[in-house]
Amino acid sequence: MLKKIHNIGILAHVDSGKTTLTEQLLYLAGVIRQAGSVDAGTAATDSLAIEKQRGISVRTATASAEWQGTTINIIDTPGHVDFAGEVERALTALDYAVVIVSAVEGVRAHTENILKCLDAANLPRAVFINKIDRAGSDISAVMNDLRQISSQSYLMLSETENEGFENPYVKKIESKKFASAATEALADICDEAADAFLSETMLSPERAAELVRKEISDCRLTPVLCGSAKFSIGVKDLADALVEYMPSAERRATDNLCGIIFKIEHDKTLGKISHIRLFGGEISNRDEVEIISPAEIDITFDDENSAVETEKKPPVKEKVSQIKKFSGARYSDSGSVEGGNIAAVCGLPSAKTGHFIGSLAVSEGAKLVNPFLRVRVTPADSDQLKLPALAAALGELSDEEPYIDARWENGQKEITISTTGKIQLEVIDTLLKDRYGLSAHFSPPTVIYKETPSAAGYACARYTMPKPCWAVVEFKFEPMPRGYGVSYHGKLPSNQCYYRYQSHIRTSFNSCLEQGLYGWEVTDFKCTLVGGEHHTIHTHPLDFFVCTPMAFMNGLSQLGSTILEPLLKIRVTAPAELSGKILSEIVKMGGEYDSPVMHSQMVTLEAIVPVATSMDFPTRLAVLSSGKAVLNQSFYGYRECRDGLEHINPRRGVNPLDRSKWILYARGAYQVD
Repeated sequence: MLKKIHNIGILAHVDSGKTTLTEQLLYLAGVIRQAGSVDAGTAATDSLAIEKQRGISVRTATASAEWQGTTINIIDTPGHVDFAGEVERALTALDYAVVIVSAVEGVRAHTENILKCLDAANLPRAVFINKIDRAGSDISAVMNDLRQISSQSYLMLSETENEGFENPYVKKIESKKFASAATEALADICDEAADAFLSETMLSPERAAELVRKEISDCRLTPVLCGSAKFSIGVKDLADALVEYMPSAERRATDNLCGIIFKIEHDKTLGKISHIRLFGGEISNRDEVEIISPAEIDITFDDENSAVETEKKPPVKEKVSQIKKFSGARYSDSGSVEGGNIAAVCGLPSAKTGHFIGSLAVSEGAKLVNPFLRVRVTPADSDQLKLPALAAALGELSDEEPYIDARWENGQKEITISTTGKIQLEVIDTLLKDRYGLSAHFSPPTVIYKETPSAAGYACARYTMPKPCWAVVEFKFEPMPRGYGVSYHGKLPSNQCYYRYQSHIRTSFNSCLEQGLYGWEVTDFKCTLVGGEHHTIHTHPLDFFVCTPMAFMNGLSQLGSTILEPLLKIRVTAPAELSGKILSEIVKMGGEYDSPVMHSQMVTLEAIVPVATSMDFPTRLAVLSSGKAVLNQSFYGYRECRDGLEHINPRRGVNPLDRSKWILYARGAYQVD
């Protein structure tokens, strides 16, 4: 990796100026002749028709530029929370992020989630405080918000004058002031800087720069710059600082061939295009590469249990037909891509977003999205003959955005998809019409609940008739705290249950999690394989795939299953006189709120509310406040459902509790109508 490469992501809340900053960086580097406008639909990185029409980014876009001898691959991400999945996947490809915060609106809820996600992913970041030319700009308030959200130290690299006016003045902090500011910012995280600070001296500018680079790379220090992307104020200072202080692709380099697919798109001419960040090795046209699904990665368990690994399938090998790189928003043939760089690769038909190339030497990214709404999709004219085409189109869109999770089984008269909100549905509707010529009807969204075992206990099933068959499975279920997820443990002696059969149990168990007693995904419990048995003569390899779901469902039936409802964290800023009415609305929704915070004539209210009761809250709030209230909301988590209702999700396929029918179904002797 001889050339210096930076793969950066521009991240922020919607309308913070991400695409505008990207345009200015490309213009500064000479990639484009004129900086485009998001509102005018001329941005180089907004290529979809709906992006030009609505003036928002809905898909991740990549552009490349050269600055001071460094290749900077810029990934511009959507800011609207409905498209947070694009941001989540982009994180896996980054060396660091540039987080934009509006100097007027401050740190919004989605930006707060992004910062926490960067912490979880151990990714360095720089902050650009934008829109300092607007009335109400308050850099100090933004800095206070940042310090409350993250434990990182912050180093201001900009000096500003005339903040809040049309012509603010911004310049890079001079050498002596930089050394002093760096010494103070580093004092809490670096012994050398702390000694200098306490002795009332300061680090030399050169030593300060070295320590700043190290602490940024170690994710303990965040540089902050200010400006106005719209008027290209502070943009050059930002570009200079990124090259000077932020880590290059070498920070995540690997020795062997290793990459991750962070985006999939489909082109009428090129077919499926896989956008890949390569960490090590090199790929050239006509090379054959291995594609590894995250599901095929070795599973790590407690050392004391050293459980059986999932039986791994041979990696899929496919040949690369073309490799393209970016120049602005246009593709150019490159023929190869080296470690540390990003490229678009054609010719990998089985590739999916999140798959790995070559080998796994990097961790998966942090989670930013939890779709909590599901929608039924049918042909707009109710023509059932169009269902297969609609299902195929939605399946292709699911390749590009996995959280859509389109599901359709032959015999069903509808397709279901997951969604994060209304705007995402509008984008899907537009793509179906423009790309596939299909018109669809979307039902009102329903809430995606989850479920969890109500008590600790055992789950067992014996499948020994009708012969030839023999499989016995016994689990121990233990409920865990909300947000725990699912863990699997246990290893039996091979003479009791062959290891390959224990691998079948584990694989089948993963599938069982998709549908519980009430048809929802099962979560927040610990499962331990405590018993199992095979027969050397009668056991067939399929038997444990038949038996495991019966044991799983028997356990939930006997122990009970508790329904969990999704929650939103909301933050409302409104005129103080509306606080009583807004609190009343929160109580009606079954929410829990913190004490109101007063500032000037405004009040800020934070609350946790159920998704089911708050879907129309934005509309109600707009009416109640005559449009004067500002609402920020983000996914918070799940809790036990408190509405007293039995929320049931229709089951797909046959329920293993119907033992006879399930055995026939699992053995292929029975088809669902």
